[in-house]
Amino acid sequence: MISFGPVPSRRLGRSLGINNIVTPKICSYNCVYCQVGKTTKKSAERQVFFRPEVIFRNVEKHLKKLKPENHPDFLTFVSNGEPTLDINLSTSIELLKKLNIPIAIITNASMIFHKSVRDDLQLVDWVSLKMDAGDNDTWQRINRPFPGLEFKEIIENIQIFASEYKGTLCTETMLVDGLNDKLKNLTTLSEMIKRINPWKAYIAIPTRPPAEKSVNPPDVKILNHAWQIFNNLGINSELLTGFEGIVTDLTGNIYEDILNITAVHPLREDSMLNLLHNNNADLQIINSLIRQRLIRSVKYLGHTYYLREYHINT
Repeated sequence: MISFGPVPSRRLGRSLGINNIVTPKICSYNCVYCQVGKTTKKSAERQVFFRPEVIFRNVEKHLKKLKPENHPDFLTFVSNGEPTLDINLSTSIELLKKLNIPIAIITNASMIFHKSVRDDLQLVDWVSLKMDAGDNDTWQRINRPFPGLEFKEIIENIQIFASEYKGTLCTETMLVDGLNDKLKNLTTLSEMIKRINPWKAYIAIPTRPPAEKSVNPPDVKILNHAWQIFNNLGINSELLTGFEGIVTDLTGNIYEDILNITAVHPLREDSMLNLLHNNNADLQIINSLIRQRLIRSVKYLGHTYYLREYHINT
């Protein structure tokens, strides 16, 4: 389950996802809103996951299965956890460059205090850094970081990276009702983002089932207020509040595609039905995967989503 899609991305167009972190979820954060679910193993130590050659061969093979018109706009590291925990990330990136497709990475920025991580991120064309909090207390509540990580150190090194990076730099802020949507946090956070001067600052809300059931998006008035705060500082801001679209560009192996996508990208019911239709398949496949406890269905904000099911031995 290294590559999946391409899937429609609100930021990157047609994105072929690369999951370079082995299951179950390994991350330096345990964000309350995470669409992949709760972090199974919390870590802030870079380590070996897949060999870079395996990642490259998997992506190359995946691309060959796609029709030419369905080739991705980006190869995107978006993992079942934090992609920069992969100590071999730079080697994987260098190999993937041979495919002549722009490379993106979506990171929570928690590991950016390592020079090796900043050097790795310099290699890609497009970087998104998570910035949800303007202070340590808010950061602890919403991102629930690995013990020992320091909020101030991460922010300082985000600024260092931003001053050096030559590609397209974005930030992403996920707003959660009652956690980080208050005026004080929005004001402090917007000032931090202004200092790093990203190409675009995305303001998002939870649109897929979150790790914690109590998580809800903020009121639309607060969302508008947040955008106004960012915009008044001259930050190029964009709201991410809508549905990305229906997944269509897949490999032709319906079982593999469903499992690969739902591992990191919950599928809304209409996307799942479209996927089945495009593969001349029916709901028996979904029912079979649910019976085998490989996927599960959940309701969120009036929609049904399908997510990968993991079983952890303890």
